[in-house]
Formats: sequence, structure tokens, C-alpha cells
Amino acid sequence: MQKKLKQLSGLLTGEFYSDELMRILYATDASAYSEMPLAVCIPASVDDLRHLIAFARNEGVSLIPRAAGTSLAGQVVGNGIVVDISKYFTGILEVDSSVRWVRVQPGVVRDELNLFLKPLGLFFGPETSTANRAMIGGMVGNNSCGSNSVIYKSTREHTLAIKALLSDGSEVEFKALNFEEFIQKCQGDTLEANLYRSIRGQLGLYENQLEIRKEFPRPSIERRNTGYAIDMLLESAPFTAGGPDFNFCKLICGSEGTLAFITEIKLSLNPLPPAHSVLLCAHFASIDDALKANLIALKHQPYAVELIDHYILECTKSNREQLDNRFFVEGDPAALLVIEYAADSLEKVNECTGIVEHEMREAGLGYHFPLLYGSDMKKVWSLRKAGLGLLSNLPGDEKAVPVIEDTAVDVRDLPAYIREFNLLLEKHGLHSVHYAHAGSGELHLRPILNLKTSEGNRMFRLIAEEVALLVKKYKGSLSGEHGDGRLRGEFVEQMIGPKNYALLRELKDTWDAKHIFNPGKIIDSPPMNTSLRYVPEKQTPDIRTVFRYHGQNILQHAEQCNGSGDCRKSQLAGGTMCPSYMATRNEKDTTRARANVLRTYLTNSAKINPFDHPEIKEVMDLCLGCKGCKSECPSNVDMAKLKAEFLQAYQDANGVPLRSRLVANFSTLSRFTALIPHLYNYVMTGRIVSRLIKRTMGFAVQRSMPELPPVTLKNWFRLRLKKTNPDVVYKKTVYLFCDEFTNYQDAKIGIKAIQLLNQLGYQVIIPEHQESGRASISKGLLRRAKKIANYNVAKLSPLVSADTPLIGIEPSAILTFRDEYPDIVDDHLLESAKKLAANALLIDEFLLSEMKAGSILKSQFTAEEKTIKLHGHCQQKALGLLPATQQVLSLPENYKVETIASGCCGMAGSFGYEREHYALSMQIGELVLFPEIRKQPEQVLIAAPGTSCRHQIKDGTGKTAKHPIEVLHEALLPSASAMRSYQLKYWFVSSAVLVRSRPNQPPVNP
Repeated sequence: MQKKLKQLSGLLTGEFYSDELMRILYATDASAYSEMPLAVCIPASVDDLRHLIAFARNEGVSLIPRAAGTSLAGQVVGNGIVVDISKYFTGILEVDSSVRWVRVQPGVVRDELNLFLKPLGLFFGPETSTANRAMIGGMVGNNSCGSNSVIYKSTREHTLAIKALLSDGSEVEFKALNFEEFIQKCQGDTLEANLYRSIRGQLGLYENQLEIRKEFPRPSIERRNTGYAIDMLLESAPFTAGGPDFNFCKLICGSEGTLAFITEIKLSLNPLPPAHSVLLCAHFASIDDALKANLIALKHQPYAVELIDHYILECTKSNREQLDNRFFVEGDPAALLVIEYAADSLEKVNECTGIVEHEMREAGLGYHFPLLYGSDMKKVWSLRKAGLGLLSNLPGDEKAVPVIEDTAVDVRDLPAYIREFNLLLEKHGLHSVHYAHAGSGELHLRPILNLKTSEGNRMFRLIAEEVALLVKKYKGSLSGEHGDGRLRGEFVEQMIGPKNYALLRELKDTWDAKHIFNPGKIIDSPPMNTSLRYVPEKQTPDIRTVFRYHGQNILQHAEQCNGSGDCRKSQLAGGTMCPSYMATRNEKDTTRARANVLRTYLTNSAKINPFDHPEIKEVMDLCLGCKGCKSECPSNVDMAKLKAEFLQAYQDANGVPLRSRLVANFSTLSRFTALIPHLYNYVMTGRIVSRLIKRTMGFAVQRSMPELPPVTLKNWFRLRLKKTNPDVVYKKTVYLFCDEFTNYQDAKIGIKAIQLLNQLGYQVIIPEHQESGRASISKGLLRRAKKIANYNVAKLSPLVSADTPLIGIEPSAILTFRDEYPDIVDDHLLESAKKLAANALLIDEFLLSEMKAGSILKSQFTAEEKTIKLHGHCQQKALGLLPATQQVLSLPENYKVETIASGCCGMAGSFGYEREHYALSMQIGELVLFPEIRKQPEQVLIAAPGTSCRHQIKDGTGKTAKHPIEVLHEALLPSASAMRSYQLKYWFVSSAVLVRSRPNQPPVNP
């Protein structure tokens, strides 16, 4: 087969892989399933798809269409060739705003389509919680809908036409047909004609019509995705008088890629929603009360009614990004109903919500009814959408498992159905998470199970069986929007009856006689508790690590990734995660891919050192360590931490590369080059010698190297102490962490920081300490970093407190105290590390706290008008600290600060210097940051707290970015104190004099 696969690869213009690594990456989606595919193809053209179909038909293998891979029922998991259309089938082909339709390829992302349509006053209504990476092809395959389906229905209602390749390779277009056109389509000997004849024969029989209407879910349940949608086709002409024109698109929607391979989709569009909307966030003491109140909300035509239960709300308390989004929550409600109303005036919206609140209170339902507007609404929807990923944060191996999470019933039956559902779980000693689409009669229900155990596997199946019976009792749909896949396919016959199931099997055989399109989904599915990610009772090794994982081991931390694919969003969606994917659009470069590879090898490796696999190294290579995943991934997977841990273990087996040693020992090397700064600068800025040195060390010759100042910050500080007036009275003392980057590269910024603090009335002490250890961590020399952390914690924790904080200038260095030190120090120093972390602040944070306390006033700064464009450091953003910088830069009352909507700059410490990473580094910069800076007028100030960010901006745009402290230093009004001018003169003292002090000698405290 490998020889044939190689021959197939030669026919394709796209990419084709059959290696183990790529197969592992595509073995899972966002479901509980895992199965190694035969190969992975990323087609670049329709001709590639024709070659794949011909190969599959001739060789008896299957094709598994895949978009973003966020399916929850195993739709894109299988042993055939995975065909990933997400990279090249991304064109918006045509739009007609006058009649409101758009024609797209299946790899177009839903939210990006709407960004394109917004200037036209239009948008595509159906919205999934994964809308910033979900693709239209996947939405068609699953018939996706979302929070607003009470208004905009599902993808099926918006799909006008579909171009596709059938199982014989022929190209067809499905669209609405009147009676004469339908009859004409039935003529001929093509596969397309046979499809129309076959459906005419099936749905034309009166006994089949009776059986379909008797056994399929209630028509009043708009979210019904059980089996193939022949019940929908039955309601169209010519089978139902007065019905809409026949359109096979209704069948293709929800068919999960099992009938044809989609190449183009024509969608109807909606006008943009009304200008004014509000969220009524009603709080309830029980889920039952919330579901009763749901019926009241629906009487008043809401745009959405979403439920969030207390399990989700508890998870948000430990998620950095979502913690801020729960600001409106009062107490600990058992459930929230998030109800959106919209109208053409705010008065109408407020009047409506007032009526709804009154009716709920009259019925004795709810206890708190906050109204949220504008940007606050986005925070609530972010909280709601994060629910899926947040559930992966449950500690240990027990997780909220997707098994019966997609049931839908008539909304009037929902309270009774949920009561019975919870009694069913209670009988088994289980409980469930409840969230999502109350307004549509569908809650995402997830029981807490441990699929690593035989009992958990047994309960996985038993709960599915019993809930299927319960759903059938209410004539509901086992799938409302997530599809049948291999999770619910086994129960389709039970849900619609054997006669109807026979019709579906006949339909599949007609469309796809050799079952090459995604077999085992919907029809003839294997047992639903097979091919799971976890083999019950499989023993996993006790993996020793340097970092601690606080209640977990490293494998469990990697397993927190549930495949939701938040790391697949593009730069258009905002945020930082994942910069390498944003640039390459390769699945291999996602956080999800890295977690999948780690999980696979740590679980299954037979080696004593399970990290010793080149496949892990390959997929980890383009992780920039930006830590965007730590905050933006709803599961809080800290891939930077996992990468550092991997590198340490891998290098234990394979040795540490010279370049990594050089980077990790940056501080030590800088100590010596600081003795000869002029010579160093001359050599490293010279074209010939510099290129030779960079090439020898493995750095990109195109990359400029940072120059050294004439004096280190510590040496400047020592000389300054000799001249300091001991009678000066300060209002507060702070300890400055003189990090290795500021000390050796950005001493001028450090000097300005000290001057600024002094003039504002703060005494600055540089205590004895070592480097931060950031460089060692980034290169996986964790045991070295551990020694550094132990030393710094032991030295600094007795000094530092809330009254005398430790402040830092370079985010990556000072935030090491907050982020890594509590995870890496020896056990006996853990509490000291936590205390130190709580009082280790960015200088921006410290200034903001003093500003809020009234100790720093706007009147101390210039009234001149200036515009500042701010680019935040990745790790600063990961800890939610960028707003502090923005507020501090706004201290001068006429400074207008705008945050650049950029993710990672692309430099990421040493990453952007490295020869093999330079091009990608610059590509990442070009996504948002570089173009935004280039278009700024000269008078606009560019600010960036990170030293590597400023360097990247200079190399990428030729513009100079300032540290926020430099901006504030320049804005500070002159005072009676002569300290400022006195200090400045020391910058210009000859370095020959200054270097007489040994640069590695710790400074003396005044």
C-alpha cells in the first residue's frame, strides 16, 4: 500500500503524508475517539479530490473529509485517508448583496466570512461556539446552528446550492428544483440521475411516508440531526403539496461527508442584526426554575436563550481569561439564563426585558436580573462559548464526557425531560453538566466519567443506551447539532425504527456504493465505546518531571486538551494563540497537535525516557513559548511549560545543542562582553565578521544583534549610590529586579525607570539576586533554572512584601517569578515562592496601583497631546496585565493609548534569531504588527514593554519602539529636585572608568 500511496502523492498538487507523526495529529478530533488514519492529504484543487476519489474507489480505502476538526462525535476519525480542506479551499468566490447570497469554498471560516460581509450590511446567521475557526464545510456536514438558532435556524435553512463530487468522481450541483426540473433530473443513466430516481421511489411510497412521519423526531424540534434528513425532503414538493421546491442540499446538510465531497457552497445571508441589543442574565436557584423561565423568555421573541450551570461557572473561577468575564455573576447560582433581545431602539429593548423580568418574578422564578450592554455582552458570550473547553479542567482523570451532550426535545418538554434525565444519572450515582441552547430545547449534557477505567467505559455505553430510550420517549432527536458520527450512529435505528433505517442504508448504498465517503458514520457505525482515546485500565508510566503540575502529572496536563481547536483561530480573530499556526495554517503547528503528540507518546512509548522521540521534537519546534494558550485555551494547556519540560528530557537523552547552551548562558556571556562593549558592538554590527559569527552560532545572518550600552545598569547604579543624598525622604521603598536583559542590553531604559521612580518619590534598591532563568527555561535547561529560582527565592522572599514589592522592567523576566518559580522551586521553598510571586510586579502594575492610591497624579505629567500605539508582550497578555500598561500610559491626561490588535510579535526571545526560524518569525510579524506600525504617522509613538518585541519592530519596520517607562519618563514634568539632571550625566561618563567596577559583583544596598 505504501508504494500505491506514493504513486498517489505524485499525482497531487497539494500535500500528502503517510508518516507516523502526521497520522497521529489527525487521529483525533474534539471527541472521545482516536483511530490512526492510513494517510493525510491536504488537497490544493478539485483535481486533487478527483484523484483521491479514483484512488479510494480502486483500492477500497475510504476518504474522511475534514475542516477544522472540531467534531464532537468522531465524524473525522477513521482508518482511511483524512482529507483536510482547511488550508487551500478557503476562497470567498462570489457575493450578491442585492439578493443576499454568497458562494464560498468549504474551508472558509464562519467568522471571517462575516468580517468580509459586514461592510455590505450582511452576515451568515448560524453561529457555533467554535465560530472563529469552524468552517462552512464542517457546518454543512454537521448542519450546525448555535446560540442564535431561535432566530437564524440552522445551516440547512441557509444552504441554497452545493457543488460536489460524487463517489464516481462526477461533478454535480444540488439546488432547488421545481416539479418539472425534478422530473428531468430523474432522466438518464448517470449517478446523479439515479440519486433522484431513488429518492423519488423511496419518498413516493405512501407507507414510507407514514413510517417517516411516525418515527422521526417531532417536526416542532428544529434542531433534529438524527440520521439522514429524509423527513425534511419528504416535506418538500413533489412529495408534500404546497411544500418548498425539492433540494438535495437539505440532505447533504447533516450528512457528515458520507454522501459526497463538497467543493462549493452557496448560502443565503441575513441583514445585520438590529442596532440595539441587551443581555438579560437571569440567576436561578435551580436548573428546573431556569427551564421554566425559559418558556417565559421565548414568548417575547429573543435572539438567544442560553443556559450556563454552576459547574461551568465554577470552572470560570480558575480560568484567567474567563475570570474577568464572570463579573456580572451574583453569588453562586445553580443556573443562569443568558437571554438576548434586540430591537431598533434601546427603549424597545429595555421595555421588553422589563416585561420578561416582571413575568419571571411574578412566577417566583429567579433572584437577580442584571442587564448588560455593549462590550460587556461580548464578555458573557465568551464565558458561554468557553464552556466546552473549561470542562476539560476538571482535576484528575474524571472528565465531563461528550456522550449524550446533544439531545434535543420540544422546548415545552425540556423541563420534564431534564428532570427525568437527572433522575436517571442519580440512579447511577452520577451528575452532569448542563449548558447551552435552552431556547431551542437542547442542553449540552455531560456526565462526569473516567474513560480510563473499565467501569467508566461501561457507564459511557450504558448512559448512552438509557438516554436514547428517554429521548425516544419524548420523540426527540439524539443529535441536535453535533451530529451522529460514530458516537450516536449505533442508535439511529433505535431512534427512527428499522424500516426507516433500511431506507437510510439504501440511500447510502445508492450515493456511495463502495462506501468510500466517511464510512462508519450515521450508518453501520461500530460500537460507540470502541476506538476511544483511552484504553481502559492501560497502565501509564510514572513520568518524573522538573516542574510540578499542582494536582496533576504532566500527562494529565496534556490530556486537558480536548481538541476544541481554539488554537486554530487566525489573526483576524484576535488574541495570541497560536502564532505559528496563524502564519503557516498547518495543523502540525497548533497547540492541539503538540498536546496530541505528547499524549500519544507519553501514554504508549516503550522507552524508559518517553520524551525521547524525534516526532515530539518536530511538532514542538515551532512553539514560540508565547503562553497564549495558558490564558486563551479554555483548557489552560500551558504548552510553553510542556515544551520546556520536553526539551529537558529530550536533551537528557540526546545532549544539549551548542546554540541552546549559548542562549541559556546569555547572562554569563554578557558579563564578559560587557567588559568590552565598544569592541563587541563594532564586531557585531560589522557586516563580514558579524555574519560569520551568526552563521557559526546558528543565528540568522539577516537578523541584527542588540548592541551593548557603555555601562551596565548595575554599574551605573553603584556609582549613583556614592553620590545619593542620604537625607532624601521617600514615601515608599521598592526592590528593582535588575534582569539580565535590562542590565546588559537596555540599561538606558533601566536608568530612566529608576529616575522616574525617584522623582515620583520612591526609593529604589537593587538587591542581591541572580538572573531570572528565563533563557534557561526557554531552552529546556530546567535544572539550571531550578537552581537560579531557588537562589532568588531564598534571597528575595525575606525582603519582598506588599509594602516593599519586587518590580521589574522586562516582562519575560519579572513574570518568571509569577509563572514558573512556584512550579519549579524545591518543596521547602514553595510557600516562599508563592509569597514572592504575589508581590512580584511589572513596573506598570506598580505605577498603576500607586496611581489608584492617589500617590501618583496626572498633574505630574505633561498636558501635551500624543497618540501611542501599544504592542503588548505575550507573557504580559497571558497573565492579563496589558490593561495595566495601557492605563499607566494614559497617566498624562492628553495621551491617547490604543492597543495594537496583534498577537505574538514573532521574536519570542531567541526564536526569531535562530536561522531556521527567522522567516517564520518575520511572517508572524507581518500578520498584524508590522503593517499596523508602518501605517502610523511619524508623530505617533510606538510602545512595547518587551525587549525582543522592540527589536523585532525595529528589524521588521525600521521604526523605534519605546518601553512605556521611556514614554512616561519623557512626559514627567520637571520638579524642584535636581536628581534627574544629576543622574543623567552619569550615562555619559566614559565606559573606561565605569568598568573598573567588576560587572558581576552584586550591588550594595543603600
